[in-house]
Amino acid sequence: MHVFITGASGYIGGAIAQALTAAGHEVSGLSRSDAAAAALAQRGITPVRGTLDDAGLLAAAARNADAVINAANAGHRGAAEAMVAALSGSGKTFIHTSGSSIVGSRARGELVEAVFDEATPFTPSPQRAERVAIDTMVRAAKGLRGIVIAPSLIYGRGAGLNPHSIQVPWLIALAKKAGVPKHIGSGENRWSNVHIADVVKLYLAALDRAPAGAFYFAENGENSMREVCEAIGRMLGLGPRTQSMTVEEAAAEWGEGPAEDTMGSNSRVRARRARAELNWRPAGRPLIEEIERGCYAAEEGRGR
Repeated sequence: MHVFITGASGYIGGAIAQALTAAGHEVSGLSRSDAAAAALAQRGITPVRGTLDDAGLLAAAARNADAVINAANAGHRGAAEAMVAALSGSGKTFIHTSGSSIVGSRARGELVEAVFDEATPFTPSPQRAERVAIDTMVRAAKGLRGIVIAPSLIYGRGAGLNPHSIQVPWLIALAKKAGVPKHIGSGENRWSNVHIADVVKLYLAALDRAPAGAFYFAENGENSMREVCEAIGRMLGLGPRTQSMTVEEAAAEWGEGPAEDTMGSNSRVRARRARAELNWRPAGRPLIEEIERGCYAAEEGRGR
């Protein structure tokens, strides 16, 4: 099978691309720079030089492939529309990457009790309404097999060009800079999470057998930001203490959107449909263990 992947040089798309090539599939990947194109080619991935704004190029790449995985920008409507339109009537597969922040609640670091599965009705925040609209468009598309996967907080070392996720490395870097792990507010806000290896397994399962219109969360447990920060403190040898910061202080580090909608929010989901329908069985090392004894500890020279 020939699979075209946007985000092939990124964290999620890169890990999926490597798994597909290892399984013997032909993979082509969008690359925004000559350097990324060369690096993809070295990994056996055919580069497609361009950006998400190149609608004609995306359409042609989609038509030339047997399946498409959009793992670049969940909120780029033009790119998703171009590829969906190109595949209309072909019966081919289009997997779109969303995220569990679509059910997120801005809470400034405090706990919100609501938990969602794939069947739970919700109203997205204004910041995530466009993502939900794109998800709906993909799932309702006619003449193709449109599928949406919404991972929660992803962690672990990926196998692609970019091996690093965002949130955990951000928290580690800030703890090293400040000398103490820091969270927004009380840090009791909770995010479901999932290992990158299990995310890849879900994409491959969906590519193989998910029905048209399917929507899946990806999660394997949850933790509060305080728990994550405490684990980082132990891993770095900084002791048990954590420190609160305001959303405004966090925004100075990461930007307003990430501070409000990720680091200070709640996103609690359950991947019931993926487990029941695709027999998906996540088995990656849990987040706290990965921080203290896994890839993050190893990168800090503290592997045990």
